[in-house]
Amino acid sequence: MLQESRHSSPWWWVPTLYFAEGVPYFLVNNISVMIFAKMGIPNDQLAFFTTLLYFPWFLKGLWSPLVDVVKTKRWWIITMQVLMAALCVLLTISLPHPEATMIADKTTPVSMFWLTLVLFIITAFASATHDIAADGYYMLAHDSGSQARFIGIRSTFYRIAMVFGQGVLVFIAGRFEKSTGDIPLSWQLTLGITAIVLFAITIYHIFALPKVERSVTDTERGPNMVEAFKTFFTKPGVVLAICFMLLYRMAEGLLVKLSLPFLVDTPEVMVRDGQLFGGGLGLDTDVVGLIYGTIGVLFLLLGGILGGIFISRRGLKRSLWIMAAFLTLPNLVYVYLSAAQPSDLWIIGSAISFEQFGYGFGFTAYMMYMMYFAQGEYKTSHYAICTAFMALSMMIPGFVAGKIELAVGYYWFFWLAVGCSVVTFAVTYFVHRQVDENYGLKVEK
Repeated sequence: MLQESRHSSPWWWVPTLYFAEGVPYFLVNNISVMIFAKMGIPNDQLAFFTTLLYFPWFLKGLWSPLVDVVKTKRWWIITMQVLMAALCVLLTISLPHPEATMIADKTTPVSMFWLTLVLFIITAFASATHDIAADGYYMLAHDSGSQARFIGIRSTFYRIAMVFGQGVLVFIAGRFEKSTGDIPLSWQLTLGITAIVLFAITIYHIFALPKVERSVTDTERGPNMVEAFKTFFTKPGVVLAICFMLLYRMAEGLLVKLSLPFLVDTPEVMVRDGQLFGGGLGLDTDVVGLIYGTIGVLFLLLGGILGGIFISRRGLKRSLWIMAAFLTLPNLVYVYLSAAQPSDLWIIGSAISFEQFGYGFGFTAYMMYMMYFAQGEYKTSHYAICTAFMALSMMIPGFVAGKIELAVGYYWFFWLAVGCSVVTFAVTYFVHRQVDENYGLKVEK
């Protein structure tokens, strides 16, 4: 039974819950890349080891039943938030301090950061578990009508967490860097602020989250996982669907892993042991937080919103080609930026905003297709399997992105990412033929 707390209205907990869900995700998957780039870790090691951090979101379906049957969702939420806040404290006090010459020459060995990587991977597992519990709690703690009313609120605050993680925290780190002249210290202070924010939210949730105490009966344990997997992999067109989910974002999977290092790397190209270093834009950290993490994210979100409206008016089938073009062709701005290396922040900001808008717009088709393919008796489990392939689609190119860039340099690396558009259009061609004409169209009442 649901036990009402004093502040059981969803307004008391939905915004903070989904803000708390977003911050650790962006800390692990975005801020970690920025930290390692600023610490002078070579791009091949940086890209490979930060890509490993995606694994918990790829695998989280394996232990999601545990969250359903052990303790309560509220217990998991609070426990994971305490753990993530504590891990941020450990990250703060244990962050290594490479020598300035190693940072400048990009010769910092990743082995210096083994403890940092271990703490990040534990944070990733905690964050993925928190995602499972938060989404389950959302469905238990208020009725279906309230769930529908607050679906936009939860999405909005998750996106606010995206701006906070990729924009505000990076901007703060940049300001600390300018005031102290110490890059490692600037990130220690920023991680410390993150820990304080997470601890504050955790303490608030101890009192604000309604207490959902109920025993889990056999009928509530959800579908048999073996049956769910079996029915997914025997669906008509499953091979094509998996190819689409793995390959549609190949270009973005390459580009996103090195876009931040490109923005902060020095413009001067250096060759050492046959590998290329530099050739970036040399932007200050706070500028990256403002342009890429704040303005760029806002354009990403705008693209996603307009993409949803576009599909609702045309349907998924009629939107696929246009959205594939929006997803891939704006990547040409990075070819331009790497060739021209402009210093005008308006030009850089406009280029990044255009690319982010295109990605947000084109990515909507990918999300809609996953929902389309997941339809059926086990749609929740099948959609979870689709999201695992979504995580894998970013991991596969991420593992090799750094090695490719070091071999050819940023300019040709970005041309290669643009060339991967051919793969996107190829899988779009085959999927387009199978999608229902009316799927995604808004039903007029």
